[in-house]
Amino acid sequence: MKASDLFVKCLEAEGIEYIFGVPGEENADFMMSLEHSDIQFVLTRHEQGAAFMAEIYGRLTGNPAGCLGTLGPGASNLITGVADGNMDRAPMLVLTGQGATHRLHKESHQVMDVVAMFEPVTKWAETIRHADTIPEVVRKAVRLARTEKPGAVHVELAEDLAKHETAALPLEPRRFRRPVPADKIVDRAFELLVNAKKPVIIAGNGSIRRRASKQLRLLCEKTGIGVISTFMAKGTVDMDADYCLYTVGLGSKDRMNLVIDEADLVITLGFDMVEYHPRQWNPNKDKTIVHADFLPAEIDEHYHPAAEVVGDLAHFLWMMNERLDAHGSLDLDLKHQAGARASMAADLAEYADDDQQGAIRPQKALWDCRAVLGPQDILLSDVGAHKMWIARHYHCHEPNTCLIPNGFCSMGFALPGAIAAALVYPEQRVLGIAGDAGFLMNVQEMETAKRLNSNIVMLVWEDNAYGLIAWKQENEFGRHTELDFGNPEWLGLAQCFGWHGHRCDNSADLQATLEAAFNEDGPSLVVIPIDYRENSLLTQKLGEITASF
Repeated sequence: MKASDLFVKCLEAEGIEYIFGVPGEENADFMMSLEHSDIQFVLTRHEQGAAFMAEIYGRLTGNPAGCLGTLGPGASNLITGVADGNMDRAPMLVLTGQGATHRLHKESHQVMDVVAMFEPVTKWAETIRHADTIPEVVRKAVRLARTEKPGAVHVELAEDLAKHETAALPLEPRRFRRPVPADKIVDRAFELLVNAKKPVIIAGNGSIRRRASKQLRLLCEKTGIGVISTFMAKGTVDMDADYCLYTVGLGSKDRMNLVIDEADLVITLGFDMVEYHPRQWNPNKDKTIVHADFLPAEIDEHYHPAAEVVGDLAHFLWMMNERLDAHGSLDLDLKHQAGARASMAADLAEYADDDQQGAIRPQKALWDCRAVLGPQDILLSDVGAHKMWIARHYHCHEPNTCLIPNGFCSMGFALPGAIAAALVYPEQRVLGIAGDAGFLMNVQEMETAKRLNSNIVMLVWEDNAYGLIAWKQENEFGRHTELDFGNPEWLGLAQCFGWHGHRCDNSADLQATLEAAFNEDGPSLVVIPIDYRENSLLTQKLGEITASF
């Protein structure tokens, strides 16, 4: 068969369901082979959108999807989304074309070293050198993409190699079980827990695997130990559980930082430093830390674990639960954690009944978003000032129901991500939240959403500026540089793309507007003027919080 046919058959054998992208002439043979496949190709309006879609598919399913671009600019357009997915630990395949091999050794039209370009933003990047090697390359690529910690893998196929004949056949995928921690190190971790009075758990991105979440909830039911989630670990424990201590990760010290200050033992589960550096919660380098993750800890002076448990996270938590059952109850003092939870719960409900007109407070917007979304529904956050508010004020019942980019943190994530989420879970409500800046960065994917008839709602917070940068500059310098811009007439924009459109200026009407949008068939745009005067008020509040709960 042709090499491009073999490539597609190998992807089919791996269970690949979707490839998102923009093809070029160097992908022509691959695209023709793909036409005869069960793999669904989703044509996007920009390669960056394709990469974000593959990222969200990977984060929601644990399996990779493909994102595709041609050589040169098509490949380089993928990079931002690929870097975002890789740093947020999403399994994904990056598939690019390349010029014919007889011209790669010299200056040639659109030719660049794409493999070298992708090496810094992937777990592995490789070019197909011979058609017979395609089964091994694809098998290795998918295995690496899925292996903890998951990430992006790049495979390049030159246009002339795609035409070569080959007698090779796909390799059968064979899975392996992850290694489990050794008993001795788990005994050490358990000993540290038994001797602690005020332990706390910081749950990171690795803990949102469903088996890990189940075992963590069992541990917390037995002990009452509070769990603080990073932005990407929301839903690891149910927001309604007494031991849910919401999130940590803002640049300023928040209520849950005080819990960490009080703690005599910090247990981190699947913690990624790319989300929240330990110097922000262990500035004096004096915390006793148990590190539990699929990989050893990153070496850092603020993160020097007393016990380092490496292996399958769910199995570690099961081992701890077995030891708890044998040991009996622990002698813990967790009153300060209950106080912190109560104080934070009051913050969340502060503007639940707000009826401000003309602009809507972030707190009210997110209270209403939580009210219209069920436990299994999905919210996606773009990057900007709204992300900080979502991180602090929107909480979850289940893992992977709030998707925030918090490693590479790229703007333009929410709209294409919402399209992918709706493909994975067509029966769930999918809400994307973006600032006006971030939404317009991939606004062209509105056409993709309409073409797919995606049942999504995009909620745009309009402030006519790069609000997060303004917030940070004001905090540091007392003023901000020129960051204002104009916006389209939003309802006209929605109409041009065939979307439903709504504008809501009054807080009291927002929940009903969102409900109306979700009850419409196809994509809907809801735009609200956001009251970012609350940014400086939150900064002031966080400065005052440091004294007490």
